[in-house]
Amino acid sequence: MPTGVSVGVVANPASGRDIRRLVSGASVFGNADKAGMVFRLMSGLGAAGVERVLMMPATDGLSSTLHRQLHAHARRPPGPAAAPLPVLEELPLRLSRTADDTTRAVAMMRAAGVAAIVVLGGDGTHRVVAKGCGDVPLCALSTGTNNVFPEMRETTVAGLATGLVACGRVPAAIALRREGALAVERDGAEPDLALVDVAVTAERFVGARAIWTGAGVSELAVTFADPGAVGLSSIAGLLQPLERGAGRGVHVRFAADARDAALTLAVPIAPGLVAPVHVASHRAIGPGEPVELPAAGGSLALDGEREIERGTGERVTLRLVPGPLTIDVDAVMREAARTGATRMQRAGS
Repeated sequence: MPTGVSVGVVANPASGRDIRRLVSGASVFGNADKAGMVFRLMSGLGAAGVERVLMMPATDGLSSTLHRQLHAHARRPPGPAAAPLPVLEELPLRLSRTADDTTRAVAMMRAAGVAAIVVLGGDGTHRVVAKGCGDVPLCALSTGTNNVFPEMRETTVAGLATGLVACGRVPAAIALRREGALAVERDGAEPDLALVDVAVTAERFVGARAIWTGAGVSELAVTFADPGAVGLSSIAGLLQPLERGAGRGVHVRFAADARDAALTLAVPIAPGLVAPVHVASHRAIGPGEPVELPAAGGSLALDGEREIERGTGERVTLRLVPGPLTIDVDAVMREAARTGATRMQRAGS
């Protein structure tokens, strides 16, 4: 078994199945697209010196398509000074098609000593990985719907940047950013975690999980507020913009009726869907500051998906806490340009 630098890869095939693709103009990432993204990712990782990729098994054609691409690549004549691709190892994991698959895969990657984990998925997939990755840095790449936490990037460059970090060719102090997170504390339950936002909804059941309208949402807390985002967190961004990693968050309360609102915003709730949102109040929240939610029945949506069903009278407290480390691809590539980290030696030198 290779003993060099290893990187983990989580490519979630389920991130392409989201009700928001039916009710709005959201785009679709097929598994052939994701397989191509992983192949290009491996090219970048290999060029930076990564020798092994540990990948969570994937169903729905992603894995088989990727292996066909790797087989075709191996049969091509090598290009001039082309870096070899890392060895791909799929984790010995029997899939249950639940979030537990991702949780177990991340635990196996940590036990194997990966230097970084690349995640291809939506906010929900990244949330699951973040809950178990500890201080293993993440490269967060978007393939889902309404994404705020991961970024849409060409995976060749993302792989190169991740590899430079994993191989120690760009220092962590420049490459990594500590994200914020929201701890969700409930009586008699293990604390949960959200990377972007927690929304209080009147819906009693999680149902289709994804939230694609602002109807029935009474409160919202966010870890950062980007006015250029799509989804619930963009409400906070339009009220009080806040950069990610700033160590502060925003708490918003909504009015059920426009007559009770301090202001009404036109908000891009989902791709192709702009809706009016009635805002009663908003304020900044600091690290560790408790946000006590009203003891009302309904459900809590974490990072855009209803996850927790609440009984009437159940106490819930939100706190802004340190989240995972993420790789700042732009910062890595700027430093690589400055130091010449990607320069190749001349032949014979």
